[in-house]
Amino acid sequence: MKVYDEKHIKNIVLLGAPKTGKTLLAEDMLFEAGIIHRRGTIEGKNTISDYHEIERERGNSVFATCMHTEWRDYKINIIDTPGFDDFVGEMISSIRVADTCVMVVNAQHGVEVGTELIWNYASQFNKPVIFAINQVDHPKSDFDKTLESLQQRFGSAVTQMQYPINQGEAFNSIVDLLTMVVYKFPAEGGKPEKLQIPSSEKERAERLHNLLVEKAAENDEKLMEKYFEKGTLDEDEMRLGLKLGMIHHDVFPVFVMSAKKNMGSGRMMGFIDNVAPSPLEAKPEMTDEGKEIECDPKKPAVLFIFKTHLEPNLGKLSFFKVISGEMTATSELINSQTGAVERFHQLFTMDGKTRNPVEKLTAGDIGATLKLKDTYTNQTLHAKGFDVTVQPIVFPEPRIRTAVIALSKQDDEKIGEVLHKIHLEDPTLLVEYSTELKQLIVSGQGELHLQVCKWFLENVYGLHADFIAPRISYRETIRKPSGAMYRHKKQSGGAGQFGEVHLKVEPYYPGMPEPEEFTIRGKEVIELPWGGHLVFYNCITGGVIDSRFIPSILKGVMEKMEVGPISGSRVRDVRVMVYDGKMHPVDSNDISFKIAGMLAFKEAFLKAEPQLLEPICDLEVTLPAEMMGEVLADLQTRRSLIMGVDPLGSSEIIKAKTPLAELNRYSTSLRSLSQGKARFIQRFAEFAPVSMDIQMRVAKALQVVEAE
Repeated sequence: MKVYDEKHIKNIVLLGAPKTGKTLLAEDMLFEAGIIHRRGTIEGKNTISDYHEIERERGNSVFATCMHTEWRDYKINIIDTPGFDDFVGEMISSIRVADTCVMVVNAQHGVEVGTELIWNYASQFNKPVIFAINQVDHPKSDFDKTLESLQQRFGSAVTQMQYPINQGEAFNSIVDLLTMVVYKFPAEGGKPEKLQIPSSEKERAERLHNLLVEKAAENDEKLMEKYFEKGTLDEDEMRLGLKLGMIHHDVFPVFVMSAKKNMGSGRMMGFIDNVAPSPLEAKPEMTDEGKEIECDPKKPAVLFIFKTHLEPNLGKLSFFKVISGEMTATSELINSQTGAVERFHQLFTMDGKTRNPVEKLTAGDIGATLKLKDTYTNQTLHAKGFDVTVQPIVFPEPRIRTAVIALSKQDDEKIGEVLHKIHLEDPTLLVEYSTELKQLIVSGQGELHLQVCKWFLENVYGLHADFIAPRISYRETIRKPSGAMYRHKKQSGGAGQFGEVHLKVEPYYPGMPEPEEFTIRGKEVIELPWGGHLVFYNCITGGVIDSRFIPSILKGVMEKMEVGPISGSRVRDVRVMVYDGKMHPVDSNDISFKIAGMLAFKEAFLKAEPQLLEPICDLEVTLPAEMMGEVLADLQTRRSLIMGVDPLGSSEIIKAKTPLAELNRYSTSLRSLSQGKARFIQRFAEFAPVSMDIQMRVAKALQVVEAE
């Protein structure tokens, strides 16, 4: 394969809501360039992009897929991404290494909730954007309405490059406002015939062309001067102006196409070649110290690993972008995060699952390699003596979680190991064993995300597990002061055990005055690992308990706070005053006072009006305005406190505070209520008191578990 320099490489990512046609558009682009000789279909399960078994089984993209075309002396690297927000990790990592985002929009629906969400992700990286209005051949397509929705949501930078003459089932012609010709396609699609603009469209085309000329001119002072002198710009001048506008986000070009009929993709590819920025023109990558890394093949090699895929019969496939320098099949680089030396033996460009061996890749290009030993997604490899770390991707926090229980005890350890492998492949899927809940917890982006994880466990690794609702991390505290004493006495021949502790407990809040009824000999303020505080006072006078036993009493209190008396949850925001007790000259020891302190604390806690606290989440639901009623009604049934509703373009954002206990499988419910058009984000906000009936129900559940 020809080696392309950084000026002749274009890196694009295909983005868009589900069912907008990204995968078929990628198929068109490869077909037009001669990379493939027959276009696949979703129904035929034979597209280059969706090649994984689970994707063909489901009929939609789950992974980002790398491909390439060679078009008019340019190499276009294409990354096709999933449309579902559950797979946001695949989108974000792909946007990061692309130099231009192609946002595919369904001509039937215009700007959708999915479009809004993906736009927000793309905006974080400040990348140029091209809009591709697809499916103009559909009977219900409405190009003008779709264009209007784009301009309303994304502003005047949305720049019309084309429009269809005959949208709908008869669609076959596009008016191009840059070249001022009509592209008329044969019935089977492919290479169009160039025709003059018909008289019926002349006035509209010239009016829109003049607007395009003005848009191109306003991005550069010299072009503006030429525009004022001549009253117009030639094609090359317009291309320059549009490129500058794209780089500065003042121009978002809009193209028209039918990926299903293979009409329009070639023209957009020509525009990508001529106008979209190359890696040399794009915003440079930054180090984690905030310094720019030049896209220069003459500099030492720097690679950024943006995706890792574990193929069961092949091994680890690592996808990377060459940030600077050149890569060969014999390169040796250092992992900046781990210090491990990685030796390369093979380099590829990828077309789905097809690996195309190459001898060299230069700065700005995207490639893959096999079997890196100690390098994973979001890590940097660099040449010896050129120690840099590319600024890592910040992935979104998980929005949903589940407990994983192996159906066979023999698989317990294996499941943990496999889930860790899946996490290395997909950093948005987090895995931890909760010592508090005593469960293996997997957290992901949505119900679909977790279903895919379970599919891999069963179908790739042969492990079977139940995904169940995780226990809730409640907290316990008290509402009033109380006191108790406990005497621990044990005699079984020889030295016995004896310890008596009198203590008082009170609710704690920051800034509260010191206790006045006791003489304070010592004070310890403990910031608890699970949140909140314990303030422990030594108020012993007269030596009734030796000072050496005070730490043992504290240890006993702390142990009981880890397993609270109501629900077995952790206790917070309590202060304890140990003010009296007794000891034995022979039988008193550390264990005696630890037990006495623990049980005295438990008794005092239960008399102090114990209160169960539940985790509350800040919930944000983004949805079409017409679906507000049903979603709000559902939130009310989940004990939500609605904080407000904010507009977001054509959508709305509901903000609410909702108990975590009410959010199990909320992703599934929301998808059902909104026909898949709504998305949500949840973040832990605070702990809040529960009602007495819920407290009694949780306490009863603990009794049942203990009995079992």
